[in-house]
Formats: sequence, structure tokens, C-alpha cells
Amino acid sequence: MRVVFAGTPPFAAVALEAIAAAGHRIPLVLTQPDRPAGRGLKLTPSAVATLAERLGLPLFKPSTLRDEAPLHRLRDARPEVMVVAAYGLILPQQVLDLPARGCINIHASLLPRWRGAAPIQRAILAGDAATGVCIMQMDAGLDTGPVLSVAETPIGPEEDAGTLTARLAALGAQCVVTALADLPRLVPQPQDESRAAYAAKISAAEAALDWGQPAARLARQVRAFNPVPGAFSRLRGDVVKVWQARAVEGRGAPGEVLAGPAGRLVVACGEGALELLQVQRAGGRRTAGGDFLRGAGLAPGTSFDPAPAGVAVRG
Repeated sequence: MRVVFAGTPPFAAVALEAIAAAGHRIPLVLTQPDRPAGRGLKLTPSAVATLAERLGLPLFKPSTLRDEAPLHRLRDARPEVMVVAAYGLILPQQVLDLPARGCINIHASLLPRWRGAAPIQRAILAGDAATGVCIMQMDAGLDTGPVLSVAETPIGPEEDAGTLTARLAALGAQCVVTALADLPRLVPQPQDESRAAYAAKISAAEAALDWGQPAARLARQVRAFNPVPGAFSRLRGDVVKVWQARAVEGRGAPGEVLAGPAGRLVVACGEGALELLQVQRAGGRRTAGGDFLRGAGLAPGTSFDPAPAGVAVRG
């Protein structure tokens, strides 16, 4: 089958590699333009661009799909179907209508739950027991099209967004290859609008830990924001990233470092306490919570700074 592929991050690259390995013809790969990255802000190609170049696939990096140039390239590619995975650009109706079998999307949630930009993080934040991948027939709405296939997987109690994204990328790759093979026989199922939930894009401000919240919620926040943007608090004004944490028993004023077993950094929350297992001071290396406790000289009763006013974590 002639498949045009559109995607940008590593999640999408896994699917592109699987589609190529399955023997489909890929006359064109679309990805977002190179972006500044790293300390030097050097222009860096996306994961999909890097893979496409390695595979020798025709590559195009438009900043929009609304101009004539990308439409011309797509028409010349003569796709039977277009596969989209975390592309990051809106597909106008002209593009949706172009492939003979339409456009299908690999979406990392159990639609209609968590439509939108951050379904993996929102599922973890909400404490969902399971998530999955949907292969969806795209329409003009935001993840509102009928679903062609679904694969469900549990969310591990200690799983963070990074590990879950990697698992869902592999699952999505399997699902889309199967869907392409079965496409003429798949029956689109409309989504139940009454169950829809929106997965808003994650903002850096949401990653601030509000110690007045229950410890279980803060533990989910740490997992949801690892690796990006990283949950954080402030200690004497300095940013401290929290990469791993777990809810434990404890009581004290929110943000207070509690006297606990030697070598453990435990902070009181609005309900229970949070043990900080891996932390990182700005400009420093990641370190175990106990090592940070000793190195920073945190005596019981020391308090982390309150979260900025107005910070709200959705999910």
C-alpha cells in the first residue's frame, strides 16, 4: 500500500520504522521543521526526519499544510492512505480528503478519553488504571473521528510518562501495521461523546509541586512529568527537580521535611507524605533523596517553599 507518513517525535518514528519494515511503499514522509535543541540551541531534525533519512525515504518539512507547496507534494505522492502520529500540525480538509482511503491517526489513549495533546500525562495524573492505543479515522475535529481498532494496556503503579510512552509507541506500531493490512475490512466505530475528556497540553507551571495536595496526587504528578518538563519545588528559592517519589505515611505542615528513617527524604503533604527518591538541584546531577538530604543539610522541620499562587494541575 502507498502510505504517506506524518509524524515528529520518537513515538512516531517507531511507527514509521514498523510500516517500512512491513513492506509498505512510503512515497513521502512529513515532519515538522528542525527546531533549536540543546545548550547551544542548534537546529536539530526530528526523530522522524532522522529515521526517514536513514531509510532513504523522501522527506518534507513544511511549517504548514495550508499552502499550495505541501498540497502539491502530497498529490504527487498519490497516497492510498496517510498515517499520522504525533505530527503537531493541523491537517486541513483538503489534506484529509486527498488519500483514497483517508487519513488514520495513532492516538495514545482509549478514545474518547483523553483527546488532545497530552493523553499519556493526563492518564497518569488522573490515576487511570489503564490506557492504550486507538487507530482512528481522522476528521476535522480534535481526535473526534471514528475508531478503527483499540489495544488496551494497564498503567503500572510506578510507571512514568517516559516508560509508558515507549510502551505505547511499540503498541501503536503493531496496531497500525495490523490496521493497514486489514484496512478494507475494518468497520469505523463512532466515539461516545458523553465520555469525552480533553488532554490539554502540559505547561511548565503545572509541574510545580503544591505540598498542600495529597501525597498520592503529587506522586502521580512526579510520574506524569518525567521526563518532561519535570516536577519541581523550590528550596530556599532554588529549583529542585523531583524525578522519582512515592506516597508514604507521615504528618506535618505541608512542605515540611519530616524526621524519618535515616537516609530517607520525606516531605509532609496536605494528606500523607511524599518520599523523594531522586532529585536534582538546578545545575547539578540527579541524586538519591537521602544523599540530597545529607548534602543540603536538611534538618527535620526545614520546609520547601510553597507553590506559586494560582498553579493548578489538570487531569
